[in-house]
Amino acid sequence: MIQLTLTRQTQTGKAVKGILTFPLLDREDIFTVPTLENADFLIPDGSYKVEKSWSPKFRKFLPELLEVPDRTGIRIHRGTLPEHSKGCILLDMTGMANLDILFNQISVFEIDEEVIITVTTNL
Repeated sequence: MIQLTLTRQTQTGKAVKGILTFPLLDREDIFTVPTLENADFLIPDGSYKVEKSWSPKFRKFLPELLEVPDRTGIRIHRGTLPEHSKGCILLDMTGMANLDILFNQISVFEIDEEVIITVTTNL
């Protein structure tokens, strides 16, 4: 299993800021990138399977959280304002680039492991 961890840390108005950590498979270090979510649309704390799937809205493949209670289409994508999210986890360009590297490694190395994200709130 490949583990991603999102820890929500602060809230200012609708902006919920946190930290996403994940490994890169060819390195021993862990990447840590800032996240942004919209407080009005937060998904529940818990663990979710993540798969890269086609996003009709963005017209490209993006990581999608599966089996989120009463929700579909929850993705990890680029964004800079809480208004850019209706439940999705927003990363800056550097964070998205590194997450793309992880999913590309899974594909290139034909790794048959689940990717799981664990979401926790520490506000």
